[in-house]
Formats: sequence, structure tokens, C-alpha cells
Amino acid sequence: MPEAGTELRFIGIGPDTGQQGSPTVWVDEESAELVFQGWKPGPELEARCAATDVPGHAVGIPEGEAVVRIPARMVAMIREACDVAERRARV
Repeated sequence: MPEAGTELRFIGIGPDTGQQGSPTVWVDEESAELVFQGWKPGPELEARCAATDVPGHAVGIPEGEAVVRIPARMVAMIREACDVAERRARV
């Protein structure tokens, strides 16, 4: 998560979620990083992610990292966040 004092640019919140906690996308404009708030995975999904063997990637979920679920209906927001982050990275 960004350090205190860094600028977060709000991109969007999951549509059709009402006033309850919901997936959200931001861009940390100082570091040009995407920041996601999402749903925690169930134990089965987290175990599958941790057990997946991908070339060049250690098996497991390292300390300090997490699996986060983001709904497909947020793809447009994620694309927008990627564009903002990419522009910031060029500055």
C-alpha cells in the first residue's frame, strides 16, 4: 500500500455494488503503481494460486503479497488505471 502522503488517484469502484465495501482501483501517482481493493479469495482459490507452478516464478505466495479477486466488469477501469500509471511512469 502507498506510504502516507503519496497521491492516490481514484479510478473507479465496482459497478452495481451499492454502498457496501467493493472492489476499487486507484493509481499511486508518485510510484506509478496500480492499487487494488478486492475480495479475499476463498481458501481453495488461494491454495490453487499458491500451488501453481509457473516457469521463472517460485511456488507459493511470498510474505507481503496477497491474492485479490477483481471482477471482470472492472476491466475498463483497470485499463484506465494502466494508462494513467504508464503516463506517470514516463514523467
